[in-house]
This record gives sequence, structure tokens and C-alpha cells, in this order.
Amino acid sequence: MANILNRGFSVVSTISKKNPLQILGACSVWNPKAEQRRNLNVHEHISYSVLNEAGIPVPKFGVAKSAQEAADIAKKLGIKDIVLKAQVLAGGRGKGHFKGGLKGGVRMVFTPEEAADVAGKMIGDYLITKQTGEKGRICNAVMVTERKFPRKEFYFAIMMERAFNGPVVIASSQGGVNIEEVAAENPDAILYVPIDITTGLSKQVAEDIAVKVGLSDKKDQTAQMLLNMYDLFIKKDALLIEINPYAEDSNGDYFGLDAKIRFDDNAEFRQKEIFSLRDWTQEDPKEVEAARHNLNYIALDGDIGCLVNGAGLAMATMDIIKLHGGSPANFLDVGGGATANQVKEAFKIITADPKVYAIMVNIFGGIMRCDVIAEGIIAAVKELDLKIPIICRLQGTNVDDAKILIAHSGMKILPCDNLDEAARLAVKLSSIVGLARAAHLDVNFEMPL
Repeated sequence: MANILNRGFSVVSTISKKNPLQILGACSVWNPKAEQRRNLNVHEHISYSVLNEAGIPVPKFGVAKSAQEAADIAKKLGIKDIVLKAQVLAGGRGKGHFKGGLKGGVRMVFTPEEAADVAGKMIGDYLITKQTGEKGRICNAVMVTERKFPRKEFYFAIMMERAFNGPVVIASSQGGVNIEEVAAENPDAILYVPIDITTGLSKQVAEDIAVKVGLSDKKDQTAQMLLNMYDLFIKKDALLIEINPYAEDSNGDYFGLDAKIRFDDNAEFRQKEIFSLRDWTQEDPKEVEAARHNLNYIALDGDIGCLVNGAGLAMATMDIIKLHGGSPANFLDVGGGATANQVKEAFKIITADPKVYAIMVNIFGGIMRCDVIAEGIIAAVKELDLKIPIICRLQGTNVDDAKILIAHSGMKILPCDNLDEAARLAVKLSSIVGLARAAHLDVNFEMPL
């Protein structure tokens, strides 16, 4: 099902002073790769369990890691209409396809035997969606759940929104569909209600939301569901709790049929049980390796690798590369207390991307010592036998010692004191290397000085 953050969109709106429940703006693109934080994203079956524990009803379900388990769960559920959902952390699963040829990561089946057959084709294969790219993402488990036949579908979410410095309730009577499209085409169909985190969500506001989306006949039940959502949001340090759709079934009961929950990484020390459920197989291997070495890394689509200390300096470095017509290949912040070994590991991660044609190092040595960075760079160049150009701008603590180390290393590391010139040089050299590779020519930057 569609959801806001998982698809890379954020509803950014102006709230009417006369009617704070009415969204007046539209949907605008938000690029998750521009953020340096990695926030915990859990599988749907975990979201179901968390919602269930919080008193929010969900369909009966089980999780299978083999075809036989899928058949056993289907028998145990004792129903004819069954839904199989590939547990892959990507949006658009229903419209995706597996490398093995199976169409759709969300399938309807009617017998345990059919559940075993379809689940067997999902488990162990890679699901390809609009979000995963051609590589796809491995499916290690399948959620087996009862199929509901919804008569009405609604959208509810609570998320952190920078525009209001705190949590916001988002609600719509048009659930079960792509909420970003609803926001763009019919913004009046979405309610956007900022919540004062010091006072929380009141029952009156929750009831008002229920009435506004057309649930007057279920006002008390819906309000309690929203209060449970908000309580869960605060207690679990969530950044997003999304239920889409919140639907009425043929018996008149309401369930959360699809759910998405994302947690704040800064709260890991408080939420150890939740964070122990992190599925590293669903994340970029380079980002996983970076996390192992306490590095902040996010892969981007460009060809200039960036190694910087400090998130703000990293963002500025990427901006100035773009200003000169280049494109950063990553966000990599080594932090203020990096060791030479961490710097070396950072270079390994950056150069694991075959699209990287040049590396720009931009370090301001406050707490960080420039000579430590220099030692790491030299060790990385030697160990990895790097042949791509490295442009190195170092300023601050022990910068003179760092320059001496680089000068005496015999490596082709290009020093540059001016940030603007460093960025211009990085863009120029990456362009040369790119053109050379396109022409199948070897450009070697490893020659000793």
C-alpha cells in the first residue's frame, strides 16, 4: 500500500488558521537520501504485532520462512481467502515482480497447497519494485494473513513533521490508494493536524478528526484507535506510524489492513527489543558495512565520492560539487573522533561503488586531527591500490603535519586548501576519468610524485 515516507514524499502544507484540520497545500517531493540519518524500518508483520499489542485491531496472520510453513499457517487460520505478502522493505510490492518470473509481491490464494506453491516462489527470490531498482531486494519471509473485503477505506498516520516541530496526524477518507496522488490531486481530502507534544493528542481532537473524515457513526471507536496510535508513537519513539487502509469489513468491524512503522535511530538505547528486529538483508550492503564501523554513509547516484567530517560540512561539500556541475556519489561523515582505520574503511566503502571516478576529502580538524585523516588516506591508497584521483582539502588541527605526511607518501594525492578550487578540480577530474572509461581507455593516477 502507498505510504508517505516509504515512497519519498512528504505532505508539506499551510494550515488554515480558521480550520486547522484542513490542508491547503499540495504534495511536494522530499528526497530521503538528503538526510544523513538511517531510521529503523521494520517489516509489515512486525508492524502488525506492534499495532495489535497497542490495542489496534489487525487481521489474523502468521509469518512463514518456507513453503511448508506457509501451508501450515494457512491451515491454522482456517479460512478460504488468504493473502500472501512478501516481507520486503520496499513500496509498490503488489505491482512488483520477482526475478524468477512471479508477478506481484502481494498475492491472493485460496488453499494451503496454493499458499505453499506461491510462497515457495517468493521466498529466497528477489522482488523488484520501483523503489528497489533492477537489483531487487531479497524476500526471506512471507506474511500469511486473512483477506478482508473492505467496504470503506481510510488513511491514518502520525509522523514527525519539521514544518511544525513535532508530531502531526494525517487523515483522509480516501484510504487504500496512493496518498501522495490524493495530496496532489485533491488536497482538501486530507486532514493535517499538528499536535503539541507537551500536551499530546486529546480525545476531543481525535473525535473531530473522526468526524471530519466521515466516521461519525464510529466516532468513539476511531478516536480511541487514534489515541492508541499516538500513545504507541510516543512510547516506541516512532517517526512514522501509518495505517493504510484502516478499513471496514463486511461485518462492520474496522481493521488496519496495511501498516508501516519507522523508528528513530537515536532512541535505540531505549528500544532495544524493537531494534533487535532490524533486518540488515534489506539494506544497502555498503550502508551496513559503514554502520559496523560507526560511519554515516548513504549511497547517491553521482560519480564523486565524498569523505567529510560533520553532517553540515558534508552537505555543504555536496552542494558545492553540484554548484560546479558535478554529482556526489555518496554522503559519508566520519564524525569527529574517527581513527585512521575508520578512514581506511571509509575509502573501501566509497570505492566499492564502481561509479566513483574521483574522491573529494574535505576535513575541518577541530576535534578531528588532520594528521590522523592523512594516515588513513595513505593507508587506504596503498592497501586498495587506488588509481582514481583523490583531492584532499584539510584545514585545522595538525594540518601542517598532515601535509607533510601526504607530501612524503609518494602517493598521487592532490592537496588543495581552497574548497571552491577543490570542488572544481574534483568535478574536472571525475569528468576526465568518466570520459576515459566510456572510451575504454585507462587513466592512471597512481604514479608517484
